[in-house]
Amino acid sequence: MLEIKIIERVKILEIEFIKELCRNKKIRWTNHIFVRLVQRGISMNDVTTAIINGEIIENYPDDYPYPSCLILGLTVNNKPLHVVCGTNGIELWLITAYYPNADMWSSDFKTRKE
Repeated sequence: MLEIKIIERVKILEIEFIKELCRNKKIRWTNHIFVRLVQRGISMNDVTTAIINGEIIENYPDDYPYPSCLILGLTVNNKPLHVVCGTNGIELWLITAYYPNADMWSSDFKTRKE
C-alpha cells in the first residue's frame, strides 16, 4: 500500500523533491550514465551541480520503470547541461547527461526545435 502512494506522489516530478534527494545523496548512478559521462567528458560533480541549480524542462510521467524528467542546469564551469533522471520516491535514478546541441534546442536550451 505504501509503495503505491509513493509512486503516485512522484508521477509528475517536482524539482525541489529531486534536489532534496540529490543533496541527501539518495542517488542511484546507472551504468548507462557512467558510460555517457566518460564519452562526453562530463564529471559526476557537473551532474549533481546541474541538478541542484537546475529546473525541469520536460516531464515523462509514464517512463518505465519510474517517472522521469529532463533537467536543464549549469555545470561547475557554468556550461548548460541536460540531465535525465527518474525516481521511485526513495532514490534518484540518474539515466543520462549531455551538453545540449544548439541545432536541436532553442537558444535557452529549454525548448526542442521542430
